[in-house]
Parts: sequence; C-alpha cells; structure tokens
Amino acid sequence: MSKKPTRSPDGRMTLIEHLTELRTRIIRSLIAIALGAVVAWFLYPHIFDLLIHPYRQVIGDSSITGGRLLQTDPLEGLAIRMKISAYGGVMFAMPVIMYQVWQFVTPALHPHEKRYVVPFVTAAILLFIMGAAIAYWTLPKALRWLINVGGGGLITAYTPSKYFQLVIYMMLAFGVCFELPVLLTFLQLAGVVKNATLRKYRRHSILGITIVVAVATPSNDPISLLALTIPLVLFYEATVWIGWVIQRRRARNPSHRLYDNRGTNAAK
Repeated sequence: MSKKPTRSPDGRMTLIEHLTELRTRIIRSLIAIALGAVVAWFLYPHIFDLLIHPYRQVIGDSSITGGRLLQTDPLEGLAIRMKISAYGGVMFAMPVIMYQVWQFVTPALHPHEKRYVVPFVTAAILLFIMGAAIAYWTLPKALRWLINVGGGGLITAYTPSKYFQLVIYMMLAFGVCFELPVLLTFLQLAGVVKNATLRKYRRHSILGITIVVAVATPSNDPISLLALTIPLVLFYEATVWIGWVIQRRRARNPSHRLYDNRGTNAAK
C-alpha cells in the first residue's frame, strides 16, 4: 500500500510526489473499473436488452432479422459481451473515478473548502447520468432520421459491433459533455478562469460549444445535435451565474478561496 505523499507546510508537492499521487489515483480507478466490469458481465442480458430497445422501437419486426441484430462473425458475440462489460465497468465505477479525479486536482484545498468534495462529485455523477439518459432518449429519433435519410431502397439490418458502438459512444459523448458546468465552476473556484472572461466571450463560447457538439456527436443527426447543444448553452449560462455568486461571496470574505498551484493562498 502506497504512502500518502507528504507536503511542505505551504502545501507544495514535488514532481515525484505528484506522479506518485497520480499513480495511486489511476490504480484505484482501474480497480473500480475492473470490479464494475465483472458486475456488468453478469448483468449483460439486462444491459443488452436496455441498449437494443431503441433499435427494436424503430425497426420492430419489419426488418429481415425480426428486430434482432445481424451477427456476421462467430466471435462477435463474445467480443460484444466483453466490450459492453468494459464500458459498463466504466459506468459503474464513475463515482470512484470522479472522486479520484477531484482528490488529485485539488491537493491543496483550504480546510473550509474541503466541503466542496461531496457536491462536486455528486453533481458530476448526476450530470453524467443525465447526459447519457438524454442520449438514450434521442436514439430512436436519431435512428429514424438516419434510416430515412438514406431513402427507401435500403434494408436496415445492423451488426452488433456497429450498433452498440454508436449507442455507447453517444451515451459517453453526452455524459462527458454534460460535465461542462462542473469543469467551468471548478476553474472559477481555482482562479484559472475569471467570471468576467466567461461573460465577455459568451458568444464565442456558444459558437465553440456548437462546433464541439458537431464533432463529438457520433450520429451527426440534427436531433442529437440540438439535444446536446441546447442543454450545454443553458449550462454555460448557469455557470456564469454561479461564478458571479462565487465572486460576490469572495468579495465579502476574501479568505474563502482555493490555493493556487504554488500552494499559496490566492487571496494574497
């Protein structure tokens, strides 16, 4: 068991201590993912039914496969179960991963700022789940659009690898993008980004969000683009307001802020 890195009185850590801390956090996250993957392996039938539901909702029994996926490789069934178990492990381990990330990026918290751990980790997990849920909700609409855009001369019969890749990547993309308010709020708390900067470059940021969403959304259908862009723009506006509240509180009590990366109080 690795020792917890020691820190100097001013909160600074050496490069070796940072690397040791990073290794510890990564190992703990990987262990959590492995345990989550074992759980997902045994829950595979239920996860499979959940993920294939949007496809069956759109296709029904009208396709040549009767609403089932078309397996063309004898090893594909095993490969799909392993992939879904791995991604499921990441999903189940998300609380641990978020906690480890938070513990690593805030090694020099002011004592009274440690109370932010629980709300930040909780918000990150809930936002990730919300993003994945919205992606899942838009999937039937996205699939219908993708099927119709190709015309009536095509027969729809997806293979498991292609279909599950789209579904999982969509849920991951939405979940990760929904972490934007947590990231921007933390950057404002840490003093990396100023609230005035977010307000000044609001239009540029909205344009940047639109471009990132267009690149990050695997399906590239307009329904998914709108379903992801609109919440992110609203999240950005909410983060600007949260940052303004934080700024007002700091003005009343300048000592309530995080340490900067040199270990000295940012208020000084």
